[in-house]
Amino acid sequence: MVNSQAEALGIIFPNSYDSLIPELASERSMASIPFAGRYRLCDFMISCMVHAGISNISLVVRNNYHSLMDHLGSGREWDLARKKGGLNIFPPYAQKNLKVYNGRIEALESIKGFLETQHEKYVVMADANMALNIDFKDLIREHMESGADLSMVYRKQEIPHALLYPNSNFHEFYYTFDIENQRVRKIFVNPRETGIQNFSFNMFVIEREVLVRMIDEAYVHGYTFFTRDIIARHVGDMNVHAYEYTGYAAQINSVKSYFEENMRLLDEENLNQLFRGNSIYTKVRDDNPTRYINGSKVKNCLVSDGCIIEGEIENCVLFRGVKIKKGATVKNCVIFQDTVVGENSHLEYIITDKNVTISPNKYLSGNDSFQVYVAKGQTV
Repeated sequence: MVNSQAEALGIIFPNSYDSLIPELASERSMASIPFAGRYRLCDFMISCMVHAGISNISLVVRNNYHSLMDHLGSGREWDLARKKGGLNIFPPYAQKNLKVYNGRIEALESIKGFLETQHEKYVVMADANMALNIDFKDLIREHMESGADLSMVYRKQEIPHALLYPNSNFHEFYYTFDIENQRVRKIFVNPRETGIQNFSFNMFVIEREVLVRMIDEAYVHGYTFFTRDIIARHVGDMNVHAYEYTGYAAQINSVKSYFEENMRLLDEENLNQLFRGNSIYTKVRDDNPTRYINGSKVKNCLVSDGCIIEGEIENCVLFRGVKIKKGATVKNCVIFQDTVVGENSHLEYIITDKNVTISPNKYLSGNDSFQVYVAKGQTV
């Protein structure tokens, strides 16, 4: 039996795919976007790594990282407030007259000195644009037993619509694989095929020393992107193991998908699939239990602590501290923390960011194909 416990360090890239969801990522990274009532997207990846015995986790940020740092703090909630290892946040580092990095290779180059001084044999790398409950311990074990140079996580699914038809600001890459006997034989960059594909989740396991050598090689050749510029070029020469993930995954790649993935959690089966198994940790706020005032009506909602419900809510996800005033009706909405919906207002297919105030007697409505977003701190 191969022992994978504490054999790896974790690296998370919080800003991957920010450009796909500019409304929610204008003042925060993808990793710190709120999800499922009380979590941030980064909570899922960090928690999964911690459950695999990974106690040395680094987040390499590019921009808009104040919200992320405020949420993570010292890492205490994930048992990562440690003298050795623990939680590290690396802000962007660029020499004079050089731009901040774009691709994964440039991000890794900025922390190469850190990687060279660590002692773990393996590195687990992941983005933070999805909520899932993956067993990284099993991934590391399978990688070690396979003897592969690199392992990549994929799932059999269709390519998300927002990737096939991106907005004009999209500058990221996505990948699908040809797989034979659990080995990646070919990697396709931004393919346009429809139907079920071997879709990459951008999660990797690789030996730390091998990764450092790859970073050096990439720097010499001027490469920017890890998968496109290195792995796809050398997949025929390397033993790249394909690890299939078959569990639940909420993939966030547009405002529409963000709304839909939150709504899917109103189905108890989906909620149980996401949170089945290992616990997902998050920042503790110590709110009081939610209060449902006489005359309020609640139907098929996910409501977090600290809310006060006086009106009517249906098919909604409410984050902490939301107040729904008397006579207000809120349907098919995602309401971020500390939002106040005034008396006799009506909201339908709305996403409100944090600290939004909806004045009394207002009517706001989107539809199931286009949700209206209200920015952080706005008063309507």
